[in-house]
Amino acid sequence: MAVDRGAPDRIGPVLEVIDKGRCSKAHPAPLLFVHGGSHAAWCWDEHFLDFFADKGYRVLAPSLRGHGGSPISTRLQTCSIADYVEDVCSVADNLTATPVVIGHSMGGFIVQKYLETHNAPAGVLITSAPPRGHLGAQLRLIGRHPWRSVRSLIAGRTSILFCTPELVRESFFCAHTPESIVAHTTARIQDESPRAIVLDMTFLNLVRFKDVTTPLLVLGAEDDGTYSHAYVRATAAAYHTEAEFFASMGHDMMLEDGWRAVADRVHTWLRTHGL
Repeated sequence: MAVDRGAPDRIGPVLEVIDKGRCSKAHPAPLLFVHGGSHAAWCWDEHFLDFFADKGYRVLAPSLRGHGGSPISTRLQTCSIADYVEDVCSVADNLTATPVVIGHSMGGFIVQKYLETHNAPAGVLITSAPPRGHLGAQLRLIGRHPWRSVRSLIAGRTSILFCTPELVRESFFCAHTPESIVAHTTARIQDESPRAIVLDMTFLNLVRFKDVTTPLLVLGAEDDGTYSHAYVRATAAAYHTEAEFFASMGHDMMLEDGWRAVADRVHTWLRTHGL
């Protein structure tokens, strides 16, 4: 099976999309990976894209507008969750087969919003924002770093909250994560849209989860510094399933040392659904 190891490809007129592998008879549906806030397509390309491409899948990871190599025509600070859902649609609608959608953190929220109005063979939510919003998580972050939060809000720069290895470890990793992984991620963290994070995902554009009929796998991290176990369980309960947790892992499960266990679980689950 040929696997594209080259530079990021582009699908459509705007977005950077990393596209690897080919659909196979065993895995006819492509996998569309949606990154979380302050990340870009690179976070999936560290491990997951090659893992699944080598298993016989076609895998695609777009960078949302204003993230990674994707340009933006307005200010990032004004981007909405609806804009990001539109980005996902722009990639999915150009594929010859309906993709499985896999989202991390804010990307999981975007996947849920996408599935309100689109069918998919299956979906995977990895340490995802809950459908009813993440006000509690926002308040906890403000409580831990009140002055940084004020500066971030005034400047419209969320990266102020994640600009050191210590801050990145606190929110995205755990005590067991090697320093090299934390430092590598810190160097790539970028600003996120306050409108999307603070407004849309808190109260302005919550998920109509009763409209979502796609089967979902919900995965959480035991040592997640961003979303509590209660949030992950509430997400699973909304879709009438059970959350599964991975030990000794933080929020960025796809970048942790134990990423392969997560990828293996997703692969096994997809196979049970004939995908």
